[in-house]
Amino acid sequence: MSEYFSLSDCDVIGFDLDHTLCRYHLKETSRLIYESVARYLVEHKGYDKDLLTLSPATWDFCFKGLVVDLEDGNLVKLAEDGTVLRATHGTHNLSTEEIMKHYGPKREWKHFNSLNTSYTRSAKYYFYDNYFDLPGVLLCARVVDMLHKVTSDFWKDMLAAIDHNYNTSAFREDAGTYFPSVKRNPGRYLQPCSESVKTWLRSMKNAGKVLLLITSSHSDYCRLVCEHVLGKDFEEMFDIIITNALKPGFFSLVPHQRPFRTLVNDVEDSEGLPCLEKPGWYSQGNWPHLHELLKSMTGKPEPKVVYFGDSMRSDMFPASSYAKWETVMIVEEAEGEGAAAARSAEAPAEPQEKKGKYEGMKTPSATSEQWGSYFVDVQRSPGGEEECPRLTWCCHSIHTYSTMAIPSVEAIADLPLDYKFPRFSPDKPRTTGYYPRPPDSLLNHAVTGIITFE
Repeated sequence: MSEYFSLSDCDVIGFDLDHTLCRYHLKETSRLIYESVARYLVEHKGYDKDLLTLSPATWDFCFKGLVVDLEDGNLVKLAEDGTVLRATHGTHNLSTEEIMKHYGPKREWKHFNSLNTSYTRSAKYYFYDNYFDLPGVLLCARVVDMLHKVTSDFWKDMLAAIDHNYNTSAFREDAGTYFPSVKRNPGRYLQPCSESVKTWLRSMKNAGKVLLLITSSHSDYCRLVCEHVLGKDFEEMFDIIITNALKPGFFSLVPHQRPFRTLVNDVEDSEGLPCLEKPGWYSQGNWPHLHELLKSMTGKPEPKVVYFGDSMRSDMFPASSYAKWETVMIVEEAEGEGAAAARSAEAPAEPQEKKGKYEGMKTPSATSEQWGSYFVDVQRSPGGEEECPRLTWCCHSIHTYSTMAIPSVEAIADLPLDYKFPRFSPDKPRTTGYYPRPPDSLLNHAVTGIITFE
């Protein structure tokens, strides 16, 4: 395998939608998601209304990559080998001594092998790895703070709240809080794509590439987002659009378990398709049937596919492991650590009128005071005398299942299609594979020689 990756070598270029092609105003959207779920818990499940009150400083707790242990209400941040680097019970920090008391002298989280080999969800834990999930970290922890004893009931209530707000009919029925709010004022939550990104998409299609959009969002919400972000003509940018894909099942399940379905007025046909015969807009589906269509469209027995996404669980791991696709991970955390992508005038970082309202609120992708860096942390000895730098499990996963990582598609939209990006490799320094540059925390540790290169 070449040590470099180039889009010009790919026959098919696929994208996830949310937080990949579509960027959100994270502060505004995070508050809305939190409120949507918390309001359901208060109004329908009888939880304390204090859940609805948040100070700006509270958002420092919001951190991607945490795992909640549903058996005890602890949230843990893991090293690449499953060692517990940091932990809280609810929102309250556990000391090194408390961590060792709970997880043993080696600080081993007992479900790590299950999570690390499958990335699937479990009745015993939940992995927060995308920005739609992320406000749930804070809400889950605050619920645990209020409970005298942690039982599985609180998680059933959380799942019921999520289903109420985000099930496939919620958009059409104006159910919950989230969809009605976004429908009323999409510009408050969604960032329009820059012209450079739109030009980039068209240039790839004009160069003969097959363009895919694969999202777990239902077709009605996908249409609203795409029209606001990409424009009314967004369908012309893609050869194939797949909604309600319910990743990672799209990649991991066999065709008869998840057939493709046609859509009429955003309603799925009850009969599944035996195969895909032509490009178009479809719902649900599976990658083997898509693979057959791509072979037909490209005229190649093994078309080379690259897929851009922001979720390890839904995008990177399954696309890499099952479909054997190249994968490019969108890691917005890198933007907060020195790898900022240029923003156009059409896509401001934060609408000006919101600055005062969110003063003091941490952007969810920024480094957390309580949790540290997304990429690197330290393992502290009892008493705190010694600190051993460690790669986080999330950082290790990026290197393992991604071809490369970027802070946003804007970061590469102005580059020629034949630009050669260094790819992640076990034979290369840990800093290789990030564009336009490695995150500060990873770079600093590599420069000082504290974290080994290989």
